[in-house]
Order: sequence, then C-alpha cells, then structure tokens
Amino acid sequence: MACAKSLRYRFEIMCGRFTLRSRDRIKVKGLPTSDLRFEARYNIAPSQSILAIADFGHGPELTSLVWGLIPSWSNVGKGFINARCETLEAKPSFSESFQQRRCLIPSDGFFEWRRLGRSKQPFYFQLKDESPFAFAGIWDQWRNGEQLVTSCAIITTAANELVGPLHDRMPAILQTESYEDWLRPSTDLATLKKLLSPFPASKMKSHPVSSAVNYPENDNGELIKRMDAEVGITPSLF
Repeated sequence: MACAKSLRYRFEIMCGRFTLRSRDRIKVKGLPTSDLRFEARYNIAPSQSILAIADFGHGPELTSLVWGLIPSWSNVGKGFINARCETLEAKPSFSESFQQRRCLIPSDGFFEWRRLGRSKQPFYFQLKDESPFAFAGIWDQWRNGEQLVTSCAIITTAANELVGPLHDRMPAILQTESYEDWLRPSTDLATLKKLLSPFPASKMKSHPVSSAVNYPENDNGELIKRMDAEVGITPSLF
C-alpha cells in the first residue's frame, strides 16, 4: 500500500488504526456504486493511502488520500492523522479544510487500546449490525517541488459511553442521513458542527482482540477476532 514515507506524522493517540473489509457499500447520493470496489483491509495505519469520498467540484467521487493531513502552506511536511472537532475553526491547520474541503472516510470498525500497567489491550469497535459507516474527514493538497500529496485527517469528538473507558476521544462517525450535508460545499458551519456529536453507544459493540494489530505489516482477518486472554480484561465491561 502506497504511503508518504518521507513525511512525518503527528499522532493524537486514538483512532490510529481502522478496517474496511465489508463488501456492502455506504450510500452517497450522486456517487456511482461501481466506484466502491476495494480489497478488504484489517489494519489501516497512518501514512498509508486510504479510500475517501470527496467533492472536487463535480459531485461526490471516490479517491485515494494519504492518511495524515498536511496543510497546503506547511513548509515541513508534517501530517496530522486526527483533528479535534472543537478546534476545527480555530486551528490554521484545519480551518480552511473544514470550511472548504471535507470528505467521508469509509470504514467498518476501528481499534482503541486500554492500558493496564505496562501492557495495552487492543479493542475492536464496530456497529452492532457490523455494517459499514463513514468517518468525518477533511483533506488538503501539499506541494514540495514536484512532490504533490493529497492527504486527509479523521475528525475526532468526545467519546461515547462505550469508548470512554478506554479513551476520552473517538472518531466522529456520521449518521447515514448526514453524508450529503457533510460533503455539500454550501452547508453552513453551525450545521456541520452538529453532525460531529458522539455516535450513540447503543448502536455499537466492542470486543478485545490480539495485540498483533499493533504491527501495521499484519493485515488479515485474525486481527478482529475476539481475544479475551491477553491481559485478563473482563469482556462484560464492554
């Protein structure tokens, strides 16, 4: 999988891995369904190329973006994998992209880690029906000489009751009916910010998985199977 190996990335330690394995399609008005073809991926990591849906002026289209947003004006090529929803308007790194360059990032699950002493147990989060969904994202283009990088960040929001025991943040998962509003250039900022509320915990589920997900070179279906025994966390808490 292609990546921008010469660039550096800033990590807000959450939503650092996700999956896109479902053969079902997220539905976006105006997006040809034939475009939504992909190989199953079980351990998508920062700096890799990922699928995204954006409107570049001709309606929604599927594209490939580097995960790690580099602002167009940056002179250091340092990317951000996450952008906090509370500071999207205030931070120069994100404000213009939030207003003008928004995208959907298809997924069907993400990983988060719980620290216990020196150990960390990864958990896999998904919707209860295991259907695909979309993270709210922003994108930008950065150029350095002949090098052109089109990159993105996943927006984060406050954690819901399911994610909260592991981390105080979670990726902003959009409701299906809000996809068009998120992509539409004319949507006002007040409406956009309301779309970034924590996704209802009642519609999600989670289970512990193998620490093999810690290594990006691992990418197979074993990574999302339940693994209760690694550090002895009681699954019933989640």
